[in-house]
Amino acid sequence: MEQRRHWWNGKWGRLARRDIFLRVDADRWHVEQRAGGAEGVSQFYEYGSADEAEETVRALLEGTDAWRELSPRPPGAWGPAV
Repeated sequence: MEQRRHWWNGKWGRLARRDIFLRVDADRWHVEQRAGGAEGVSQFYEYGSADEAEETVRALLEGTDAWRELSPRPPGAWGPAV
């Protein structure tokens, strides 16, 4: 599974932090909505097209939070030096 995009609501702390991830695995698109940081609770959505997944992402980003897009880590970027 490849992570394509990641958004963060800009808030720190287990109670305030929210993240949204857009991922693709072959021809299936996945959206994860996470509340509470890395150990928080997630909701998952699965779609057959990028357009359907992006529509859900747009809906999740609506509201008063100041969402920031974070760059996904390139594959192997933090691996051992070769």
